[in-house]
Amino acid sequence: ALETLKMFEKKDSRVKSAAATNLSFLYYLENELAQAANYADLAVNSDRYNPAALTNKGNTVFASGDYEKTAEFYKEALRNDSSCTEALYNLGLTCKKLNRIDEALDYFLKLHAILRNSAQVLYQIANIYEIMQDPSQAIEWLLQLISVVPTDPHVLSKLGKLYDNEGDKSQAFHYYYESYRYFPSNIEVIEWLGAYYID
Repeated sequence: ALETLKMFEKKDSRVKSAAATNLSFLYYLENELAQAANYADLAVNSDRYNPAALTNKGNTVFASGDYEKTAEFYKEALRNDSSCTEALYNLGLTCKKLNRIDEALDYFLKLHAILRNSAQVLYQIANIYEIMQDPSQAIEWLLQLISVVPTDPHVLSKLGKLYDNEGDKSQAFHYYYESYRYFPSNIEVIEWLGAYYID
């Protein structure tokens, strides 16, 4: 794939930008961040209005830990294409890293309006409400999430934990038990169920 894409580097700027965007992403996936950054720069320089190139550039900057600068690249990608879901999702994650929780929630809610049944988006919204210490909202979003992925033991145990914290032992038991059914090796879930049966 890398060799094929490198053949397109010598073409006109649009083709070069698309090839460099894909090369940047492949190097990013292989954790070769220096190469990913080089190709992201090449893609952006070839076509400044390419949202995928700007998103990749943001990803490489995110990996270096400069979250303020990262957010700027994602915002620029969104100015060029307001429906660029990757930039919107990554901007939400960046705001979480910067501890701008309200802003992160706004981005994920916008993304939810575009991608109604995205498990990742539903999880992020639930997680943000948990960070904001609003367990009833977190539970509501996790319930939506298990309607999309009903067999995820992590989500089921998280629901069990939230219900337990709220004092609803019967609901907590239900979700912990479901989690145990799908993944019987989670020690925390086993400990909770053991303590529940002792009680």
